[in-house]
Amino acid sequence: MENFFPDQRWTSAGEPELGVGIVTETSKGRVKLHFPLADEVRQYTVENAPLRRVVFKPGDAIADKDKRPLVVERVEADGHLFIYIGQGRQLSEADLGDVTVKHGVDDRLFMGDVDTPELFALRRKTLYYDHNRRISPINGFVGGRIDLIPHQLYIAHEVSARHAPRVLLSDQVGLGKTIEACLILHRLLLTGRISRVLILVPDSLVHQWFVEMLRRFNLWFHIYDEVRCASLDGGAPDGNPFLDDQLIICSTSFLAGSQVRASQALSAGWDMLVVDEAHHLEWSVDKVSPEYGIVELLSRVAKGLLLLTATPEQLGVESHFARLRLLDPDRYADYDTFKNESQDYKAIANVVEALSSGKPLQAANTQLLESMFGKERIAALAKGGEVAKNNLIEDLLDQHGPGRVVFRNTRSAMTGFPKRIAHLVPIKAAEQPDLWAQRLSQEYALDSEKSATDGPLQKFWFEEDPRVSWLVKLMKKLKPAKAVLICRSKEKVLALEEAIGKLSGIKVGVFHEDLTIVQRDRNAAWFAEPDGARLLLCSEIGSEGRNFQFAHHLILFDLPAHPELLEQRIGRLDRIGQTEDIQIHVPYLTGSPQEVLVRWFHEGLNAFEENLEGGNQLAQLFGERLKEATQSVGSPEADRHLASLIADTAAFQQDLKKMLANGRDRLLEMNSFRPAVAKKLVEQIGEADLDTSLEKYMVQVFHHFSIDMEDLGPRTYLLHPTQANKYKFPSLPDEGISVTFDRKRALAREDMSFISWDHPMATGAMDLVLSDGAGAASYGVLRGTGESAILLEVLFVLETSGGKSIHVDRFLPATPLRVVVDHSGEDVTDDYPTELFDQQLRPGQIDDMLENDTLVDVILPNMIKAATALAEELRADEILNGLQQMRLTMDHEIGRLTALHAKNENVRPEEIELALEERAKLSSLIKDARIRMDAVQLVREGD
Repeated sequence: MENFFPDQRWTSAGEPELGVGIVTETSKGRVKLHFPLADEVRQYTVENAPLRRVVFKPGDAIADKDKRPLVVERVEADGHLFIYIGQGRQLSEADLGDVTVKHGVDDRLFMGDVDTPELFALRRKTLYYDHNRRISPINGFVGGRIDLIPHQLYIAHEVSARHAPRVLLSDQVGLGKTIEACLILHRLLLTGRISRVLILVPDSLVHQWFVEMLRRFNLWFHIYDEVRCASLDGGAPDGNPFLDDQLIICSTSFLAGSQVRASQALSAGWDMLVVDEAHHLEWSVDKVSPEYGIVELLSRVAKGLLLLTATPEQLGVESHFARLRLLDPDRYADYDTFKNESQDYKAIANVVEALSSGKPLQAANTQLLESMFGKERIAALAKGGEVAKNNLIEDLLDQHGPGRVVFRNTRSAMTGFPKRIAHLVPIKAAEQPDLWAQRLSQEYALDSEKSATDGPLQKFWFEEDPRVSWLVKLMKKLKPAKAVLICRSKEKVLALEEAIGKLSGIKVGVFHEDLTIVQRDRNAAWFAEPDGARLLLCSEIGSEGRNFQFAHHLILFDLPAHPELLEQRIGRLDRIGQTEDIQIHVPYLTGSPQEVLVRWFHEGLNAFEENLEGGNQLAQLFGERLKEATQSVGSPEADRHLASLIADTAAFQQDLKKMLANGRDRLLEMNSFRPAVAKKLVEQIGEADLDTSLEKYMVQVFHHFSIDMEDLGPRTYLLHPTQANKYKFPSLPDEGISVTFDRKRALAREDMSFISWDHPMATGAMDLVLSDGAGAASYGVLRGTGESAILLEVLFVLETSGGKSIHVDRFLPATPLRVVVDHSGEDVTDDYPTELFDQQLRPGQIDDMLENDTLVDVILPNMIKAATALAEELRADEILNGLQQMRLTMDHEIGRLTALHAKNENVRPEEIELALEERAKLSSLIKDARIRMDAVQLVREGD
């Protein structure tokens, strides 16, 4: 472990483009450096900081802070700093000015410290793969362990392309708002545009979000509560625990209930704030809840904001306005003005629908279009064909106000959803019916407690329970099909597992909240295997965040009283991507409270067979009456009260459906999903999935670093680190890890890591190759060409300094420049392609070459000088291309935003200002890009 002290100079092995960094602070196991060239600050943990000490050697030219040059003659140590002596004066390391460090790959060559051509080729390949990854339009989208759902990818693409995005994601249940948010975060984090993220969720969803981010996107968020904060108070930077980690999840109620923690979170600074279940934040013109208050304060200090909420139609206008004012309080300042605005969009929706369906435009529609775009454009519409019509539709959608900040897809506009088929199973106790009615009433009462662990310990009689007997018969009847059973508590899951084991030979897996993530993944994988578990027993909490689309039978062993909980249970199988109709089995004992719930859900809401919305409203309106009905089972008035409750519920449900249908914002739905854009993204990711380049590359890297690989199946391996190399791949556990390069297999086997270009193992492998110095200097012999020559292959990297926050990689990522020169300095790159060297270059002994003084003192330095000059010419071309691409993209975006701002108040002036500032910064960064010699290979051609 290195020791760090203020004013020392270091470089980053992982980010050499940052230049020379200066240690500014060391405390509590961390070291902070400022990199003047990039004007960036980095903080590292001392234990594994990827830093190299900068020590200039005799002959190097350096300068002090006043830019006075000094040629180093000798170097001495003075405490923790170096003193550079030369030309009759001394210069302390602390007083160094702007200096650059030579990475010394040519020095390695001259010293004979060379690697094999194979290792040089690996480095070359790494540079190009890293470049292609960074510039890829699907960077950040390809690595999620997800099905490729077009509307999710479209929203993620659209939002992540924005400057400091602040949007509301309000897709209907089952369409994947969480996946959309995760995709956005993943892309922004991987491209370096954000680094600090705070996710606020209800208490019950904290673990679900943690699992989702880790299991699907390999992002390790830290869960914050009072216990964790208290443990960090003493050692965190500035005494603020929220500065100790970059990626944090905590419950909204935790911050709302602690003024101290809320203040710390506010002062920590965030690139992105994500708020799930935002419709639960209570706000009215007259009253603001504590939860809404803390989110509002955080939304003002966070650069970006993602709000995830139920569909606005079911929220009501006032509640929807409350979400929008979090996104942009200046734009949404007045509630009455907002209420009047939405009427203006219906006419535009009618026009877009007419254009999309090919129907002739009515006179009123034509007049509206002419007022917006001018008579000439509308007159030319017929002549322009499909292209002109599609461009007009795009412009109309762009100018639709909330479309800039609100995204909403609905099931009615989507395809791919299965049917729900309910199988209601009334069961009569053959013996002692009164006793079983009493037992199940007690079971329901305990299930209804606020927490499954509240109240007395539950007792079960599942070996005798008629529901369990029915379950065993059902599984025999369904064989070989698999089924998911969901019930209230972990205790019930374990008791069912024990009873089923005694009554049958059915293979049973369990899923509950006390299992670790690894155990859950393994149990889910066993359930997914063809010869694995046929029945998966899940508790309510334990199954959160898990989707089992490959199963088509759902058994609701008991029922929750809250409609939203029921919809969440069914949503484990009823997801977009489900391939078959879902068979929902609902067993219940006649005369029990469960029968009341079954009838209310089925007869009043049709909740088993239709997607249910407005669950909270239903619970608030009918919750007390439902509770009374379950408690009065068997009383003389029970049937009449239940019939009345069902009738009132059904009437309200019909009114709610009409309100939702009438309130649908068709234009907003069109703007939330543009199929052509989404189709292209899906195709690009699909092509990346089928490309085996990554797999071949990773096999080569693992072989180089002596990672044992065992074939488990097509594109699937078991990796084992050795004790000697474990530190190089810290993500590999001692017992090994199963990985696959196949998306379908990864979706079916959650215990396997899905390796893509986005995966930390792939990006870490590239960083390891490049920072390790592997292949940076090489010597080889080229035979079989019929020629005789001395060649020098030099790999330069064109780099910008900084600019991650504005994603300069879109236009000029770290770009490898390959140059091959002969002994006279002539450019022969085209004559010696990489394929020729990879196939025919063999290792050789460089000693004889280095004994030739003329070669070492004259020819090689001249070859390096010539190669550098050629690289400078390539640099100019790449910079010109980068500037052109940047201007084309940014000028189009700025022009679009400016035009939209004139017609659409939802386009914030800040967006235009940010875009202008970004264009200027990008131009400066690209123009100032420098080349760095990364690797050099000496080649002797001839037999």
